[in-house]
Amino acid sequence: MAVQAIDGLFEVSCMTGEKKFLGGGEFLISSTEPQDVFTRDDVDETGRAIAETVRTFFEREVVVCDEQIESLDVDTIRGLMRRAGEVGLLGLEVPTFLGGFGQPKTTALLAAEAHVQQMSFASCLGVHCSVGMIPIVYFGSQSQREKYLPKLLSGEWIAAYCLTEPHCGSDAMAITTVAKLSADGRYYLLSGSKMWITNAGFADLFNVAAKVDGQHFTMFIVERSSPGITLGGEEKKMGLTGSSTRPVYFEEVKVPVENVLGEVGKGHHIAFNALNMGRLGIGALAFAQIRRSMKLALDYAKQRRAFGKRLIDFGLIKAKIAEMAIRAYAVESMAFRTAGMIDARLADVKQDKYLEASKSVLREYAIESSILKVYGSEAQGYAVDEAVQIFGGNGYSREYPVERDYRNVRPARIFEGTNEINRLLILEMLIKRAMQGQLPLAEVSEKVASDVYATGKLRQYNPLETHSDEPFAAERIAVENLKKATIMLLGLIVKRWGMDLFEQQEVVAALSELVIAVYAAESVLLRTIKAALEKTDVRCAMAQVFINDVLASAELSARYVLAATCSEDELPSLSQAVQRLLKWRPLNTFDLRRSIASKLAE
Repeated sequence: MAVQAIDGLFEVSCMTGEKKFLGGGEFLISSTEPQDVFTRDDVDETGRAIAETVRTFFEREVVVCDEQIESLDVDTIRGLMRRAGEVGLLGLEVPTFLGGFGQPKTTALLAAEAHVQQMSFASCLGVHCSVGMIPIVYFGSQSQREKYLPKLLSGEWIAAYCLTEPHCGSDAMAITTVAKLSADGRYYLLSGSKMWITNAGFADLFNVAAKVDGQHFTMFIVERSSPGITLGGEEKKMGLTGSSTRPVYFEEVKVPVENVLGEVGKGHHIAFNALNMGRLGIGALAFAQIRRSMKLALDYAKQRRAFGKRLIDFGLIKAKIAEMAIRAYAVESMAFRTAGMIDARLADVKQDKYLEASKSVLREYAIESSILKVYGSEAQGYAVDEAVQIFGGNGYSREYPVERDYRNVRPARIFEGTNEINRLLILEMLIKRAMQGQLPLAEVSEKVASDVYATGKLRQYNPLETHSDEPFAAERIAVENLKKATIMLLGLIVKRWGMDLFEQQEVVAALSELVIAVYAAESVLLRTIKAALEKTDVRCAMAQVFINDVLASAELSARYVLAATCSEDELPSLSQAVQRLLKWRPLNTFDLRRSIASKLAE
């Protein structure tokens, strides 16, 4: 790992052969160039063709079965899963040497846009392909893969994932389902109950988390036909009504010892890897849902009239439409950047090393995945809510699609660890990486503090001074200064709270907001610069508004952290330091949003 001082920060790079990669969390302490990020525009022709195939499949075969899916017609759903297997949707990311299509994550992201056309079926397909099948791909034995993957890839069998229990959700290690080795050593006897199990009503295979002898967290592959498995009734859910969700009960279910997934006592590694992948998927799918909400709302606003004008001609409606577009742009920028980093790390890995490397890389970018999950799920929540608002009373009617969307997206803030848990995890993972010597946060924090907090320098410090005529030069300075403020505050709270930091959850969450702001603002900025757009391009306006608003909200979060952490004596000088770092010349975002919405309407 090389560490080098640059503009008051440190640039950290992981060297693999001749290639230079940004490691997990290193965006916070590094300067990244636009050409080093992957964007939607970088998806190749093959990826775009695959995405078009998926879109066509959903449009022609899934959406037309909407009524049957929403009424949980099992024959229809199983038939669609088999068709999805035939066209290759179920093995999109599975390596070719295991029977899949071995496509990169960036292609999978683009293909996933189609899923928002029918979210109940997308939920079934998504769980099957991720937490249902991927644990067997990455952690299964050769015999397990040979036995189960052909059936799962073809859609003959449908998979489910059993982790959550009636008394524990995000706290996965608190499960009480027990597995005891039989007297003859041939089976584990599995007993316990699981709930909120997607696909439970028609799954043929369950990946089940249990504790061997009540202590050792382990994952098991359990076939639905095994005696002792019973199902509870379908949950009466707010949304995703065409997705089967039922409790699953295990009573002394005999599971052959060869069906232990991975190793006894190491099942938490499988569970957490599955969660990382799920978080990336939830956050990534969000941009497609925001785009859908924006299009539905925009089409409606162009047709609906009030007070003699179209809704789209009103400033407050334009502001809502523009904000949807801006947040979609931000989520998309983060999603393809994250997926691009994962793909880059795996691009030249040899087949015999690929599976281990994949697990390692998913762990590497767990911070970015959590950021994407939190920001993406909340951005789509905003978008569907505002779509309902634009539709007015009609938005509350099941005759209009935004009503269902409103219900369907709400669980995204709960799935794969609640957003509250993920906000804590973002900071916890950053600090862990620092303690393990993978991220020199302490060094960087001290450097930033000495550069910015020193009284003599602070009086002369003007972060907006730039004589560059490069596009977005002021925004680049602003984002770098946002990093400095975040790093400085991170050092401050670690010094103040030490190992008790995570008892101060509100402080941790506020600082996580700053970390999220850094990744989001930088991703938007780098994507926009890389595209070399004309100044009149709507994406330039979206980037300007987004960064402006990020800086405004970041200053508020920073002040919350300072007020909760500093003594009365420290507060004035530290507040001044943060104010200087986050100094920004406000934009007329009212006019910019009007312009964005008008261009979208055209």
